[in-house]
Amino acid sequence: MVKSTKIVKVSQRPDWDQYFLKLAMLASERATCPRMHCGCVLVKNKNVISTGYNGSIPGDEHCEDIGCLIVDNHCVRTVHAEMNALVQAAKRGHAVDGATAYVTNMPCTTCAKSLITAGVVRVVVFSDYHDTLATQFFAVAKVQIDKIEMPNVQINYNLGSYSSARK
Repeated sequence: MVKSTKIVKVSQRPDWDQYFLKLAMLASERATCPRMHCGCVLVKNKNVISTGYNGSIPGDEHCEDIGCLIVDNHCVRTVHAEMNALVQAAKRGHAVDGATAYVTNMPCTTCAKSLITAGVVRVVVFSDYHDTLATQFFAVAKVQIDKIEMPNVQINYNLGSYSSARK
């Protein structure tokens, strides 16, 4: 006997940009610098290559535990989210040439130059960053910048509404 099930349409399904920015927001929750929580997701062909968040180098103490190390109004104790995402991709042998970077904040100047040099062709953000020349460098390199609205911060998952799920 074939049993039919009621089709439930998900009305709040995020588009791809919202989806990957939400993943960047989730990655930012791992950040350890209280001055900025930033997340980055590198994506190619709608597949996540790597993620990153701003935090101390492996083995070092975290800003949230011992304080920030400020030089010229920047915390230099942390590795930025974009750099961490690029390094994680490299460590795992994933080429980022042609990728899109989904970043919670406009990259700083150094991260913008690194994304460009790695071959990132598109950057999607929802907020700005102070004292950056990122947009200038992205324009010169013909990297597409899309600033969109911040995605909904709520995760829409209701275990009780899924007929195949068990608690």
